[in-house]
Amino acid sequence: MNICFLMYPWEEIDPENDTSLALIHECVKRNHGVALCTPANLTIRNSVTNAFCTVLGRMDKVPSSLKSFYRKAEIREEMLPLAGFDVIFMRANPPLDPIMLNFLDSVKDDVFIVNSLQGLREANNKLYTAAFGDSHDNIIPTTHVSKNKNYLVKQIKESKADKMILKPLNGFGGSGVILIEKSAMSNIKSLLDFYISSSDGSSNYVILQEYIEGAEQGDVRILILNGEPIGAMRRIPGSDDHRSNVSAGGSVAKHTLTKQEKALCKQIGPKLVKDGLYFVGIDVIGGKLVEVNVMSPGGITYMNKVYKTKIQSKIIDFIESKVIDKLQAFDRRSRLRNEVENA
Repeated sequence: MNICFLMYPWEEIDPENDTSLALIHECVKRNHGVALCTPANLTIRNSVTNAFCTVLGRMDKVPSSLKSFYRKAEIREEMLPLAGFDVIFMRANPPLDPIMLNFLDSVKDDVFIVNSLQGLREANNKLYTAAFGDSHDNIIPTTHVSKNKNYLVKQIKESKADKMILKPLNGFGGSGVILIEKSAMSNIKSLLDFYISSSDGSSNYVILQEYIEGAEQGDVRILILNGEPIGAMRRIPGSDDHRSNVSAGGSVAKHTLTKQEKALCKQIGPKLVKDGLYFVGIDVIGGKLVEVNVMSPGGITYMNKVYKTKIQSKIIDFIESKVIDKLQAFDRRSRLRNEVENA
């Protein structure tokens, strides 16, 4: 199997904690061909979609640790046609680049893409949770999304709660997430000005969300593969930050899914699969879905350390099975076509 990881540059990988590196490592261990490229390195040559790729050399003996693997890996640069890969694994950080998807549209029928382009288009930002149709706020917290400053101020004033969460629509890794309180209303308008207004004169959407009691104790990251949870961890905020993202200084701990969390996964799993969102990370607080991360969900290395497991093995097993299914379907189609041609 040949797999291309569409992600950030090789030199920006964190050798100790990078989920993408764990997935790459697993592929190399299985003797699959591996390359990676960034969205900026997509190109068209002679009407064929290519990419300037960083190609990993084969290894006779693959180091067991990610740090050693990263240090010893031999890489070379080469332009390669994307349709020649069996799999394209999306691991680029948000926000989603729509031009990147336009490039990939030309190969979507030839290559198994994780996650599907249509799924990425629908779910690449924090609006996707509204697609689950939770009119009674049973699985998602009360949420407002707008560019209208006066409307947002009105929602804050009318809220029964003293606290709310404010965040940019296209943020990731906890970037820009702040806790606002009614006791500090004098600062709210200037905060909204900062979040909504851009230096180029355009405006940005922001999310105003119900503060869930217990959020100060952290959230739960659940990794979902093909509609089923395969790992979970509790993320605990640092002593001087309300955000629980590890990238924002939070720590991790073991977590056993509650009955409510299992029911949540069961409820949203079928839609994720239907939308071609095979590998996602969801963030849950108090049993409610806060975010669905579809581009580069992380957490594998932390879960592996906490549970002494190898979650990446399950993911690559799944991808291998999808590639086999695709090849078998192609072979069957070719065989049947030959029967008709020779009749």
